[in-house]
Amino acid sequence: MATPPTVQFPPPAILPANTTSLSSSYQIGKLALNYHFGADPRATQWFDPPLYAQATDTVRPIAYTAGWSFEAGSRLWLSRGRFQWDNSAVPVIPGDPSILESRLTYHELDGLSGELFGRLDSPWGIFLKGYVGTGRFNSGKMNDEDWGIESTISYSDTISGQANGRFTYYTADAGYDLLRGANYKLGGFIGWTYYGQNSDTPGCVQHANPSSPCLAPGDQRIIGSQDTHWNAPRIGVSGETMFAERWHVSADVAYLPWTDFSGRDHHLLRPTTTFFDQRGNGGGGVQVQGVLSYFLTNNFSVGIGGRYWAMWTKKDSDFMCSGCGGPGTIAGPEFAKYSMERWGIFFQVAYKLD
Repeated sequence: MATPPTVQFPPPAILPANTTSLSSSYQIGKLALNYHFGADPRATQWFDPPLYAQATDTVRPIAYTAGWSFEAGSRLWLSRGRFQWDNSAVPVIPGDPSILESRLTYHELDGLSGELFGRLDSPWGIFLKGYVGTGRFNSGKMNDEDWGIESTISYSDTISGQANGRFTYYTADAGYDLLRGANYKLGGFIGWTYYGQNSDTPGCVQHANPSSPCLAPGDQRIIGSQDTHWNAPRIGVSGETMFAERWHVSADVAYLPWTDFSGRDHHLLRPTTTFFDQRGNGGGGVQVQGVLSYFLTNNFSVGIGGRYWAMWTKKDSDFMCSGCGGPGTIAGPEFAKYSMERWGIFFQVAYKLD
């Protein structure tokens, strides 16, 4: 079928349709204002965030960062302790402290203390850490055992209570992390530790030899008191890790290669007030601690831990007795050995800045 012609108006001419075409042209202008949500408006360049960005409150806390880090907090320590000193008689063989004359054992000393702690980590792996605490114990017992002090008494064992007990302590360490990762660190440290306690001894009941009476049952007069002070250097290993999301564990193990001890024991039941100045060194000790913590936020954590301490002197330490031979007399020195233990659990809260 033929293509119909194109008719122009007015019709000066009739043209075939296949010899014509139609075209258009446009002029367009655009004015716009752009804003990038979530970006710094002062930035010179913007970058789109990932499509599925992780929420900031789900970022896992880390054990080690490349910069400075500081953690501090407080603890409540529930503990039990003991202190013992052995008095050796004048040795049969000079220099041989082998004959036990008396032993005083302060035990079941249940205490409650509060402490502050902190740790500072540097970008170079060097760290400083420590804690300081003070507390009280009002419970406990004291056994006073004697062997052959009098010709008619072969053995005596009296028991007394404890009152007005107080104790203080601190440690201070400096160390270096030998191994470090995003979720762990392990290092060694050297430092110093101090522990001191004092308490009164009320009552005195004989329960081993009826021929050597003490006070009547129910008589709670103060018959004595004991002060102790321990100082020692520490050498140890410290480590921590994030073993699961938000769960953190840390531990310290310290060896005490040498101890310095001083104390005073007052005996108030004697006709003349008598006290023993106690001295000791050498020996050794150990301090172990572990903590399990949970991060409630990226910075704030709560935790529970355990701790054990033990310190002792050499068996040829000594003491001097004032008043043993009468008013104003000083006797001694005599051989002695001193030892202590304290252990328990604690609860802590901490805040960490990275």
